Amino acid sequence: MQTATIVEPGVSTPEGLSADEAAARLERHGPNEIARRKTTPIWKQLLDQFTSPLVLILIGAAGISLFVEAKTDAIVIGVIVAINAIIGFVQEHRAEQAVLALRSITAARATVVRDGVARIVPAREVVVGDLLLLEAGDVVAADAELEECASLAITEAVLTGESMPVEKDPTRLAADTAVAERRDKVFMGTTVATGTGRARVVAIGMATELGKIAHLLSTTENSETPLQRRLTALGHVLLVACLVLVAIVAVLGWIRGLSWYEVLMTTVSLAVSAVPEGLPAVVTVAMAVGVRRLSARRVLVRRLSTVETLGCATVICTDKTGTLTTGIMTVRDLWSPDDDALLRAAAACCDAELNGQGGGVGDPTELAILRAAAERRIHRRDIEREEPRTRVLPFDPDRRRMSVWRASGRVYVKGAIEVLAPMCSEELPGWAQAAESMARRGLRVLGVAMGRGEDDEHGLQMMGLVGLADAPRAEAVHAVGKAQRAGVRIVMITGDHALTAGAIARELGISGTDHEEADSVFARKTAADKTSIVAELRKRGEIVAMTGDGVNDAPSIREADIGIAMGQGATEVTREAADMILTDDDLGGVVTAIREGRIVYDNIRKTVVYLLSGNAAGLVVMLFAAAIGWHLPLLPLHLLWLNIMCEPLPGLALAIDPPDDDVMLRKPRRPDAPLLGREAWVHIAWVATMQAVIALFAFGWGMRHGDLQLARTLAFSTLVFGVLLRAFSSRNDDKLLWEVGWARNLLLLFVVLVSVGLQLALLALPWTREWFDLASLTGLQIAGTLVLGLVPVSVVETTKLVRRAWGRRRGQQSATPA
Repeated sequence: MQTATIVEPGVSTPEGLSADEAAARLERHGPNEIARRKTTPIWKQLLDQFTSPLVLILIGAAGISLFVEAKTDAIVIGVIVAINAIIGFVQEHRAEQAVLALRSITAARATVVRDGVARIVPAREVVVGDLLLLEAGDVVAADAELEECASLAITEAVLTGESMPVEKDPTRLAADTAVAERRDKVFMGTTVATGTGRARVVAIGMATELGKIAHLLSTTENSETPLQRRLTALGHVLLVACLVLVAIVAVLGWIRGLSWYEVLMTTVSLAVSAVPEGLPAVVTVAMAVGVRRLSARRVLVRRLSTVETLGCATVICTDKTGTLTTGIMTVRDLWSPDDDALLRAAAACCDAELNGQGGGVGDPTELAILRAAAERRIHRRDIEREEPRTRVLPFDPDRRRMSVWRASGRVYVKGAIEVLAPMCSEELPGWAQAAESMARRGLRVLGVAMGRGEDDEHGLQMMGLVGLADAPRAEAVHAVGKAQRAGVRIVMITGDHALTAGAIARELGISGTDHEEADSVFARKTAADKTSIVAELRKRGEIVAMTGDGVNDAPSIREADIGIAMGQGATEVTREAADMILTDDDLGGVVTAIREGRIVYDNIRKTVVYLLSGNAAGLVVMLFAAAIGWHLPLLPLHLLWLNIMCEPLPGLALAIDPPDDDVMLRKPRRPDAPLLGREAWVHIAWVATMQAVIALFAFGWGMRHGDLQLARTLAFSTLVFGVLLRAFSSRNDDKLLWEVGWARNLLLLFVVLVSVGLQLALLALPWTREWFDLASLTGLQIAGTLVLGLVPVSVVETTKLVRRAWGRRRGQQSATPA
């Protein structure tokens, strides 16, 4: 990879390079292109779906089932694994294709001098030594040193983050001058705002400043998301627990003198009980539903796990220009006795051309003035018709002003107020204080004056002051407020001036004091600085989301836990580095994604607790029976039916459960908090034990008649009904069934009723009874298992009532004066 400036001899020819020399250099150094990040091959995208510990455990369980010739078990587990992989692959592949579609379909071009003649060539064919010709609207094709220019100003926000165009001057500066201060150079990817120029190319492709930023992307890699780390840890816990329990049961079996086949069947049953076969699919579906909801809000998510990660974001680092602000210069304040007269005089001293859509060609500052004037029905075309111009002195860095003489005998002048003030014979009282106030608010201040005289610019009348700035997005103000109420800190990192950045931060509510500003606003930062700030925040344990649109944002976007590109204004390299793209450039999309992520996490957590409680219940039943020497109360196929056909259906309904009302009023969860805390594991343990005791009671009830098949059927049905009905109490840890609202999740009611119906059909149909080795139950026996199945949900709801009453009592006691 090319990372240094290419130096070629003999590059100072005024006529430019010859066509032959340019072709030779193109062959020698390669095309003028930024290396694109390689897309993930389809085969690897598919293979990545099989790398989580939970999926690997399932694959292992399927292999053991095949070894003991339990083919049905192996097939069912294999189908579950395949469905999970397909869902994840399809979603991520679609997102990748959508990102590719965002790339520009037109090739950039450049005007160069070859053999003494100006030629338009593809930008990729520009070589070191080429003489670039620049004019307003051009995108600079390579890094180049200016040889001459006239009123040349370049918009470098894409590279430095600075919103104002930078005025250029061919006077050579020291080589170690910061990029944002290099007035003598133009840089690849920036845009010519005004003026013209000739510049000699000194670096192409990856050797440009743009290329150096792109190179940083190869040194930053995304790590595992918080959910992936939590699920990996959960998978390891389940794997270790499974192996330990299987080993204990195997030893007990050999001590009791069981045959190797009986021991193996018992251990396979335990393995099936320990592994939540439906969990990977439920987690994937929960995230896929979140991704789908976000896509409806114009938020494109490239990886499923991205949406959950945003749910635990503690910091949003954001660029300023184009993200928090519109990226368009706007008149923010007027100071004058007559605002209409001020804007007419300012518009009379402009060269820019405004079009009907609010855009136009020319200096962004002049376009802002013309837009403000047009809102008051003051149009430059009318001024030109009424007062044709007779002479113009364009703005230049030495004069720091622009002057236009009109046929009416008037001269209009606009420029730096400290230059205009000494030229005015009629000053406005308080102008100095007004200018200082505007400057403190981060506005660019222009003075406007008017006078009479063909040559004389003195004796002018001061018309007033115009304060301009890149205006905050209206939606960004709302988004910042919502994020802060959710406990998420906003940090602005920009290449713009500290005064401008601070003013925008205060206006948006990001900072209110100097102390807050020191922690929340970082100005004049390069791409490397931004990456370092994000890395430091992550070292402190923060979960960092980084938004931006310019190339200078790409490395920090890649470094963050979640990289977010503003889709419409983002450069290609920024979109490729991002995990998520806001296609409408609305920062509110980030807050929406945070909300969606919290919903996804809450639903995944409640689903995991629900599934593990059911799995643990089957495990306790099997472990207790093996420990005391009973016959197996449940067969492996019974446990697969419970784990794959009964639990996952309510689990899927829980995974898309509507959110609690306070989801965006909570603080972010701790980044190091496990998926399941101590309270969750205690809940799983006691609920599983309760369900196991009830199922063992049913098994013992059946064994009174000496009928093992009947006993297994009763235990199986009792456990299934208990697990299904308990799904209703799993929606909320504190609210009661009727408080959560049945109508808010009709899908859960539907799938529980369908699953109960499937279980009844399993008991009623002769061929299913034979396949599952079940006895024929009477109506009274079925009713008995349903009543026993109601016990777990009833106990859980009663516990909520007791806990609430105890909490209310303690609250009253603490409020009573001693």
